[in-house]
Amino acid sequence: MRLEASQQQLLSRRLRPLGYALVAVVGLILALTWVAVQTQVTLAGFLNGESLWSKAQKQAVIDLDEYATHGRPSDLASFRRNYAVLVADRSARDAIASGTFVHAEVEAAFARGGVIPEAIPGMVFIFQYFTGMPYVREAVAEWRSVDASLRELEVIANRLEQDYRPDASHPPEVSDERARIATLNNYIEPRAKAFSLNIANGASWLGRVLFFTVLGVAALASLLWLRMAQRILAGIRGTEERYSLLFDSAADAIFMVDQESGRILDANDRAAVWVGCPRSDLIGLQLSSLFAEGSPETGEGLLRTAGGGTRPVETQSSLVEWGTRQVSQAIVRDISDRVAMEQERKIAAEALASIAEGVIIADADRRVTTVNDAHTKLTGFPAQVMRRTRFDATRTLPDGRPLPQSLWDNIAAGDNWVGEVESRRADGTVYPELMSISTIRDREGRPQHYVAVVSDITVRKADRQRLQHLATHDPLTGLVTRSEFERRCAEAITRAAHERGAVAVLFVDLDAFKVVNDSYSHAIGDALLMRVAERIRAQIAPHDVAGRIGGDEFTVLLSDLRSREEALVVAEAMLAALARPVDLGDYELYVTASIGIAGYPLDGNDAVTLIANADAAMYVAKTEERNALRFYTPKMHADARRRLKLASELRQALLRNEFQLAYQPSIEMKSGRIVAVEALIRWRHPERGNVGPDEFIPIAESLGLIRQIDQWVLATACRQLMQWDEARLPPLRLAVNVSAGSFGHPDFLQGISQALESTGIPPKRLLVELTESAILRLGEDTQRAMQSLHKLGVAVAIDDFGTGYSSLAYLKLPAVEYLKIDRSFVTGLPGNPNDVAITEAMVAIARSLGLHTIAEGIETEAQHEFLLRAGCQEGQGFLYSRPLPPDEVARLLAPKTTGGKRLSLVPPKRA
Repeated sequence: MRLEASQQQLLSRRLRPLGYALVAVVGLILALTWVAVQTQVTLAGFLNGESLWSKAQKQAVIDLDEYATHGRPSDLASFRRNYAVLVADRSARDAIASGTFVHAEVEAAFARGGVIPEAIPGMVFIFQYFTGMPYVREAVAEWRSVDASLRELEVIANRLEQDYRPDASHPPEVSDERARIATLNNYIEPRAKAFSLNIANGASWLGRVLFFTVLGVAALASLLWLRMAQRILAGIRGTEERYSLLFDSAADAIFMVDQESGRILDANDRAAVWVGCPRSDLIGLQLSSLFAEGSPETGEGLLRTAGGGTRPVETQSSLVEWGTRQVSQAIVRDISDRVAMEQERKIAAEALASIAEGVIIADADRRVTTVNDAHTKLTGFPAQVMRRTRFDATRTLPDGRPLPQSLWDNIAAGDNWVGEVESRRADGTVYPELMSISTIRDREGRPQHYVAVVSDITVRKADRQRLQHLATHDPLTGLVTRSEFERRCAEAITRAAHERGAVAVLFVDLDAFKVVNDSYSHAIGDALLMRVAERIRAQIAPHDVAGRIGGDEFTVLLSDLRSREEALVVAEAMLAALARPVDLGDYELYVTASIGIAGYPLDGNDAVTLIANADAAMYVAKTEERNALRFYTPKMHADARRRLKLASELRQALLRNEFQLAYQPSIEMKSGRIVAVEALIRWRHPERGNVGPDEFIPIAESLGLIRQIDQWVLATACRQLMQWDEARLPPLRLAVNVSAGSFGHPDFLQGISQALESTGIPPKRLLVELTESAILRLGEDTQRAMQSLHKLGVAVAIDDFGTGYSSLAYLKLPAVEYLKIDRSFVTGLPGNPNDVAITEAMVAIARSLGLHTIAEGIETEAQHEFLLRAGCQEGQGFLYSRPLPPDEVARLLAPKTTGGKRLSLVPPKRA
């Protein structure tokens, strides 16, 4: 037997959504049908309007021609009536196209044009949103194409009206006017027919679209309804099986008991397993006979199990109708785990009471449910006072702010929180507290309780503060140490950057302090340093910082300034204060100081830089004057000294023959042959090792040495090329980089001529590489210099094209025959679409102008293949070869075979 319910009510509830869905489907089809009808009305309006417009256009031409022939006012009046229809439709169309129009005015204009009133709103909607629809777009275009011709008809009508006036000075030119009218009619008539045809085709197309749309939606809605019906009917069929499955697979024991006799009518599998007998043996037994303790109807008790044991259970009963019989459904739940948990909770409560730290347990709303005795002793709040009070109500962050919501969000997300808070005792006093908060979660993972462990850290915090003060302050003077000064300086710089203010660092160094230590004692020196520290502190504001970073070196941080120069007042007062006599008991000492000043943002953006620059300024003040102050200037920095040293060494580099040339091959993309080399300068410094061109070339330019270096590179490279020729190696083109300073010098061309004459190298084998910036700096003399190179027969390559000014006018200059594609565009090939587009554009421009393209920085096979397909002729890069010394280039070029065979060059191996 099984539990019976009201099948009729259940069936009604299940089928109700099916009925609603059917109503929705019918309503949707009716709505779509109404839309189709309205659209057909609109299309009828379109066709009607088109017919009226075409008739009005034709009649207007006829009337105007008659008026031109006979001059009858009735013909002119008829023309103006028909023209008014054309103007009304056109004004409505243009108003809608503008996007800002008044619906009432547009509808009135269409009405004046004779459009069916019911179709006017639909026409406005189509013109406003669907002018791009097939056929409508073409019809509107044809309509617009005759606007000028129609306006010219009006002009002709006005001119004829003037000529036919009785007081006209001359008769109308009838034949000319009629000829013009006929011309305009010949232009308008085919477009009017095309307009009519497109309107008719558009109506036909839209009708088909509406039909198939309504048909498709109806079919789809019907399919969805049928699918829904199948699912509901399948659900109804499976209801009984599901109820049976739930009954038999329930985790609790379920007994169906006759309410009158108390005998078991049915039981599930779980009940049979717990009792230890088949389900059939349970039928007819008194339910009460299965319980050792407790009521079989409700409450907790002990259920007898196989082997004489018992199981703690909880019973819940409810009355149901089983046919005509009243049946009690008893659900018996195993509470063994709960009993064990209660025992564990009792043990935990006893352990909680014995913990030395304060413990708070709160619910999900952070309201206290339990506190232990240690918390009561710590805060003075009894447990009954704390209960139902939010435990964070008596606690704030150390700065007085309440505990932020983000803290609770993080805890709710699964993190534990440990931190310092400020807690209030019952007597109103506060103390620092270390609090750890964790959560107890329910089965869904939501916080069910918060557990907080707190302890008083007053003594620990005081000890930590003393240690922190010792770590961040000088034990002799009490001023901050270097690390602490740098930290506070960094914070001041951050604030100044946010507020657009300024910060100044004063570097104070005592003059001749060593004499004091040597003449008196270190104790006197320490006493003097303490007095100096006191005087420095007396000259600064409370929010400013003074530090001692060395024996007699002090630093001062002045913040909240508008400019660096505001520090001058404090520095001058500090010089005056330090210059006053210092009374040290038995001695009266006179000391002075030198002060250097550096400020943010002018002199540096970080603490270390400001301190270093202030130190450099102090050194200048001490060197030049003493008892003085100096503001930092860039020339004071040690980098200037290093630059001067490097410049001095750079002057000697040419004399000592420290420069060397490396040659990077340029490869013909199609064949892999080496067709050229580029000469690249290297500085082999005897102490520094290899110094990169990026480091010494700018210095050479600023010192005026770049011309000498360029001349050396040109002469050395040409001699090397001559040596390769003498060794009967394949002829190569030699590329030499030339700076802007050399290119613009009057002797530049003479130097090239001398290098070519002394080595016998043909001019066409020399390539001068210039950057866009070098050409730009030469200005108006660029044309002259390029023309001279062109006459000499030396070609020019535009290097790094696209990274600078990128003027295409450079590509038309005389002598420019090569265009080098910068490595910044090659690196992203072929994956970066921007680099692909730029590179292809460069190659296309070069090809159109007859220029030879060379790509730099090729490092992968994919880049090589892409550039080859794009049409680039030559390439350089580590894929083929790194820059090589001359002997390795010679080995690379040496032929592998001898005899009468054609010399073949060894292409570099590519992976």
